[in-house]
Amino acid sequence: MRYSLRQLEVFLATAKLENISRAAAGLAMSQSAASGSLKELEGQFGVKLFDRVGKRLQLSELGRELRPQAENLLAQARAFEQALAGESAMGRLHIGATMTIGNYLAVSMIADFRGRYPDSDVALSVANTETIAEGVAGFELDMGMIEGEFQHAELDTLHWRDDELVVFAAPASPLALAGTLDDRALASLPWIVRERGSGTRQTFDRAMHGLLPDLDIAMELQHTEAIKRAVEAGLGVGCLSRISLVDAFRRGTLVPLEVPARDFSRELFLITHRKKFHGVALQRWLELCGESID
Repeated sequence: MRYSLRQLEVFLATAKLENISRAAAGLAMSQSAASGSLKELEGQFGVKLFDRVGKRLQLSELGRELRPQAENLLAQARAFEQALAGESAMGRLHIGATMTIGNYLAVSMIADFRGRYPDSDVALSVANTETIAEGVAGFELDMGMIEGEFQHAELDTLHWRDDELVVFAAPASPLALAGTLDDRALASLPWIVRERGSGTRQTFDRAMHGLLPDLDIAMELQHTEAIKRAVEAGLGVGCLSRISLVDAFRRGTLVPLEVPARDFSRELFLITHRKKFHGVALQRWLELCGESID
């Protein structure tokens, strides 16, 4: 074999960090050793895996094509090594989840997963839909759990479960006694909503189609809890996933508002890179996701 697993590690670390010094530090190597390993890999096959732009090393077209195969080869090699050593082949699992899923669903699922597989190593990153999808596409995340529809040529998208957004207000608001809200009422309210790029905002904009130019978007916030606190303080009305509002509705700190003329239904999705090797940990996590559907 004309390449080594160490060379693949250097290649992938450099692809991720775009810097040979940081790649070497992450692999506990000297910069000269990492640079030599990369040059040797390119030289053995007479190829160029990176374009050097200043101090940055950006993947060449060939490098981008080969990265998924290198990721899979290394993942399978690590699983094989663990099996040879008689260790659990679970490995590390890095999950990405959007705000609502990460804060209200994923943590309890991780607790369940670790209960089943005590030797598992699970990390969770929480961000908006676009960021999570980019992480999965760039092999920085093993899979993603997202709230918004997202099309990407390299990602597989699987329907996970249904969800819906709910319009809500503070209990002291006159809206709490208003019954249902029509379009005129919706256009007269100050709205506190998620930022663009989030799945929740995507669904909100779709539900308010035709009315968006008339809405008073008073605040755009990146966190659901911040939106809930702002609405509780009487600064406006909000629109979030019912999943994130269950406790607040039960306590009576927020109240739901009926908007029968608008469709706030949506789907939650699981996304994976279609070229990624599904190790044991990822397989078991996807099985758990299937079990967790209401």
